[in-house]
Amino acid sequence: MAHAVYPGSFDPVTYGHLDVIKRASELFDSLTVSVLNNGAKSPLFSVGERVNMLRDVCRDIPNVKVDSFSGLTARYVQDNGFDVIIRGLRAVTDFEYELQMAQTNRKLAPEADTVFLTTSLEYAYLSSTTVKEVAYFGGDISKFVPHDIERLILEKFELRSRDGQQD
Repeated sequence: MAHAVYPGSFDPVTYGHLDVIKRASELFDSLTVSVLNNGAKSPLFSVGERVNMLRDVCRDIPNVKVDSFSGLTARYVQDNGFDVIIRGLRAVTDFEYELQMAQTNRKLAPEADTVFLTTSLEYAYLSSTTVKEVAYFGGDISKFVPHDIERLILEKFELRSRDGQQD
């Protein structure tokens, strides 16, 4: 039984992420989508909010579980007995960084392989950063994220603007 993990920040989850999640769930017996708690970044959503968003949008995929972790992906992989690390690639520019990470993870956790899934062409341009930027400036993000996620993003920016916070 192959158990895969798809780690990432998912701040917020996009249709591109969902594309990779759905396809990975069809390739492996079970898939854990895990939110990385990265203290070096200033996310729009808390880890708990991102976990809840992912649980909501993955609720109809029976072999997907959602989790979170801090620290090294390789240690998380070893602690949880994952066989495969899933990484999504949007463009060739992602490949060099992702290859370095895959090779590092292979050295640290040799029992797990990394599998790259290219996002479908319709989402190749899409990133969480792009979604947040478009939303921040009042653009339409309905083609980038599910409706419930769109609502949460817009609410978050509304709250920030009321509180006088700047990004």
